Amino acid sequence: MIIIKTKEQIEKMHKAGQLLAACHREIAGMIRPGVTTMEIDRFVERFLQEHGAIPEQKGYRGYPYATCASVNDVICHGFPSETPLADGDIVKIDMVVNLDGWLADSAWAYAVGNVSPLARKLLDVTKEALYRGIAQAVVGNRIGDISHAIQSYAESQGFSVVRDFVGHAIGQSMHEEPQVPHFGYPKRGIRLKEGMVITIEPMINTGSFHSKIDPEDGWTARTVDGGLSAQYEHTVAITADGPLILTEQ
Repeated sequence: MIIIKTKEQIEKMHKAGQLLAACHREIAGMIRPGVTTMEIDRFVERFLQEHGAIPEQKGYRGYPYATCASVNDVICHGFPSETPLADGDIVKIDMVVNLDGWLADSAWAYAVGNVSPLARKLLDVTKEALYRGIAQAVVGNRIGDISHAIQSYAESQGFSVVRDFVGHAIGQSMHEEPQVPHFGYPKRGIRLKEGMVITIEPMINTGSFHSKIDPEDGWTARTVDGGLSAQYEHTVAITADGPLILTEQ
């Protein structure tokens, strides 16, 4: 069932999103060689607590951390660790903020020190793909218009789009209907209506789009060929005036 949000409810989600964006701004200042993703995770939990919010994904289906921290070939759902980030790494920090019962979800990819030209291009293309998808999130369009905008651009730049993980609607629950794939055909899928709130979160790889799950933790998703993966994600409300990014930095 698709849950349409009122303007008042979207505003509550917007407040959660602004807090999440502020947290990402702080994380951006922490990223450097030598810092650990566990340090970042502890910071996020403390930051949210100080601002009256909850890290929603901690405890979700047993997930043990406030953030997902995915380095290099990890596509998503990576566990924070005590391994220091190294010069040239890329790291994706994904979190869901619960503020007064309303949620916002955003992931950001960060370059650690001096990254390779391929890694820089991947980051730039993935971010551009996200915003091309958001531009299609307007009343009357269909989910497939978002999907196609992302896929066609990413593939035109020589990269692949992950199929195994997709965006979704969000509200008072982390995962609501409909799903939002980042690949597909235009003019297909559910029609977008005012009051829908969705996440758009393309995961783009340098090599194959296929993924595999680390058997040790059952969560960490990696590229099958060891290629790099990047992700950017925003929570977006569908409004009569166009897409409203609730988690904009």
